[in-house]
Amino acid sequence: MTEAPVTRRVVVRGRVQGVGFRWWMVDEAQGLGLDGWVRNRRDGTVEAVLHGPADAVAEMLRRCEIGPPAARVRAVEAVEETGPVAPGFRQLPTA
Repeated sequence: MTEAPVTRRVVVRGRVQGVGFRWWMVDEAQGLGLDGWVRNRRDGTVEAVLHGPADAVAEMLRRCEIGPPAARVRAVEAVEETGPVAPGFRQLPTA
């Protein structure tokens, strides 16, 4: 039986811009087979939408709590998201 996909909107707070967080997240999410996107926000946070099997989304959220080596993650907030998610995982422009 295939696990039903879930979608989460994520906001990562801390020192997460200018440290390669978006590129790292694209690599990690693609490695886990997730769909979605990641972008910087003008308030200094990183925002993402993760879509895929529940266990893979949970693993990505766990990895976001650590981030790439130069990041200093203070908080990861995730909420359920609805609506379609395009295939693949990519970076979007700052919002």
